[in-house]
Order: sequence, then C-alpha cells, then structure tokens
Amino acid sequence: MAELKDFKLPDVGEGLTEADILRWDVKVGDVVTVNQVLVEVETAKAAVELPSPYAGTVHAIHVEEGVTVPVGQPIVTLKVGEGELAGAGNDTPPVGGAGEDLVPTPDLPADEADQELATAERQAVLVGYGVAGERARRRRRLQPSHAQPAPSANPAFEVTPGAHAATAPVERVLAKPPVRKLAKTLGVDLAGIVATGPNGTISREDVQQAAAKPALATPSSAPSGGETRIPIKGVRKHTAAAMVSSAFTAPHVTEFVTVDVTEMMELRKRVAARPEFRNLKVSPLLFVARAALWAIKRTPIVNSTWDEAGGEIVVKHYVNLGIAAATDRGLIVPNIKGAESLSLAGLAEAMTGLTETARSGKTPPSDMSGGTFTITNIGVFGIDTGTPILNPGEAAILAFGAVRRQPWVVGTGDDERNERIEPRWVTQLGLSFDHRSVDGQQGSEFLADVAAVLRDPGLALL
Repeated sequence: MAELKDFKLPDVGEGLTEADILRWDVKVGDVVTVNQVLVEVETAKAAVELPSPYAGTVHAIHVEEGVTVPVGQPIVTLKVGEGELAGAGNDTPPVGGAGEDLVPTPDLPADEADQELATAERQAVLVGYGVAGERARRRRRLQPSHAQPAPSANPAFEVTPGAHAATAPVERVLAKPPVRKLAKTLGVDLAGIVATGPNGTISREDVQQAAAKPALATPSSAPSGGETRIPIKGVRKHTAAAMVSSAFTAPHVTEFVTVDVTEMMELRKRVAARPEFRNLKVSPLLFVARAALWAIKRTPIVNSTWDEAGGEIVVKHYVNLGIAAATDRGLIVPNIKGAESLSLAGLAEAMTGLTETARSGKTPPSDMSGGTFTITNIGVFGIDTGTPILNPGEAAILAFGAVRRQPWVVGTGDDERNERIEPRWVTQLGLSFDHRSVDGQQGSEFLADVAAVLRDPGLALL
C-alpha cells in the first residue's frame, strides 16, 4: 500500500530558521529517485539544492517559488510505495499542480536537451542524504492539461484550473540559475535578450547590458511610479542584520597605509611564469593574503574572537581566511579552512575555487561558517580604500585597494639629494579591528607588517 511522505524544509546551515524557494526542479506527477534534486532554496548564507530522501512520485507541492518558508514546514509531499492510497480511487486527480510552468521548454532533440541540463545542473550539497548519483535526465515540456486539478493541500497555494494549459510551443531560453536570478532582480525579460554565451546560453554580461539599455516609455510598459522595491530576503537580509549587529556591538577602529608594491608586482610576474602556477590565477590579492597570513603569526591577537559570555578572548591558532565575494545574491564571505598551512600554489588554487564557486551560487553552508580573519578586495571595483565592517565573531578585516601606477619618491639613505620621483605601483590598505581585543599598537604593528611584506616580499623569508 502506498503512503504519503511530507518533505519538510531542513536546517541546511547552522541554526538557520528560514529559506526562500528559488526553483522547483520537479512537478506534480514526476517520478523521483533518492538523492534526485527536488528544489533549490536560498538561505541566509547561500543557495542550496535539496535532494529527495525518498523514491516515489511527487503528490503535491505546497509552496510557490519566491516564498519564504520556515524550517520544519512541509514543502512537498511524495507518494512512496506501490498501490493506491487509502480512500483514493483510480480517477483521483493529482493534488497541487505547482511547478508545471517552471522554466518550460518545447520538445528538443536529446542532445540539445542534455546540453541544456548539463549547463544548469549542480551537485546536491545537503549533508545527510548521501552523495548524489546518476540523476534522471528529463526534458520538461509545457503540455495541454485536460484534467481539473484538485485543490492544493495548502489553501494558500491554490491552483486555477487550466492555468498551466498551453497550446503553442514556448521559445527555448538557455541560462544558468544565477543568471536567471540576476535577470529577475534587475527586471530583465530573458526572452528578449540576444544570447552571446557558449552554446547559445545567456550570460551575466548579456543580462547586465540589457538592464543598462533605456526602456521604451510606452503606456503599457512604463512603471507606475519612480521607484523599484526589492524584497529583503536571503543573503541580503542576513548581511544587513550581521553588519548592523557588528557595527553596534564591536567598537571599530580603522587605520590606513599607502604602500609601494612595485617589488610585489614584479614578483607576481615571475611566479605566474613558473610551471606549478601555469593553470592558476596569480593575482595581487594572492600576495596580500600571503602577507596577511605571515603578519598574523607575528600579531596573533588579530585572529581572535571576543567571547562576551565566557569573559574571554579566544585566540585561534589556525586561520580560516575569508575572502569577500560579490555575487548576484549579495556579498558573501566564504573562507579557506587552515589557510596558514597552504603553500603559495595551494593558496592560489583555494582562492580561485572559492571565488568561482561563490559567484556561481554553489557555495555550501560549511564554507560560510567558522571564518577567523577576512580580506575584502575593493580594488577590483577601482576603489582606493574604505572602512570595512567586521564580520561578526572576527577581530579584524583587511581592505585591499586598487593597485595603480603613481608618481612616488624613491631614494637611498637620508640624503634628500639622492631622492627622485618615479612611476611606481602603489596601493592602499585599510584595517578595521575590534578595539576590545586588539589594542591600537597591535593593530598598527599588524598593518605595518602586511605593508612591509608587500613592499619587500623577501621579508617573508625571515
């Protein structure tokens, strides 16, 4: 005898209380296997795909895309086992019906459909359901509906009869989930974009260019007012709460230093030419991270946590190095565990993988927790310096500004007659620290050490 199993929204992070439904990958009536992805949700830390804990048939979907759901609430019901449900006849129509209109595509040749799915497919990251195996590949089609769906199991999610019926083919739109999310945020219609990405996919740049074009002011398309309202959800909501808490809890002090990094830039060229770095990104940020790790050994208090409840300052003897990354969902700070033990090549590999994963929206919650020290690279936006806000639980954060060619006074000794002005590579660093645990002298010494290594990388050998 078959039975109904409710799949409740789990806590996919550390004490998270809610998540937003981003995308359903199944619809009512679909046959699913264990570990097959059912839905993608966005938590306060990252986007996560939830695999099915059961094998069976999708009986009802209780929550629409875009809705915020508390942890523990049923979001989908699966029919598990063979036979009929108790009290149900053979003519019982499917319950729910949500998800039939999710990213519909027309009939496609098998190779094109597989290519589209391969572009958007991601690995399930929810801990506890095992490793995702071979997934059932299917092509979703929008087909005419002749049956009247029954009322949804959730009264708030009522499906209008015939709402999903279609008689005309729908034009295929290829875009990765993060790109679709960006288009939704910017209010861009993917169907009206000319794709320039590989295999006819719409890229992030395509969406940004479409958003930058002035909209035609017509009576049907002109907005009713001079403002746009963006819901505060997911990563943005979490970031806002964390920054407010940090700014009004930890007494921030920020110090700045301007550094001649010409020697560092020359070393970067030599390192990038070495065989072990051939397929790695050797950026200035890599050397800033290396310098910060070296300086932490000399001033370990910057790698600590203020424990108010325990009345202690907890100094960490490991460095989980956070690298702030701007994504479509907002600013996130995944961290590299045990960064202090990595070689320069290992650090480069970890940083490249971390930022690429973050920008694709695949960062698992485990990479978002446990950070001990953070670097934010504002230089990539052409910004010289800033006053970064501490990540909650961390004692310091380092801002790395743009590296520019500037006139600089150089010379030898104290004799001004030996001084001259040359074009040099120059950058600015800004260090914010928690003045409860880090004294001004300690913060200054740490920042001076970072600057010294960037000015003369050979100091790291001492």
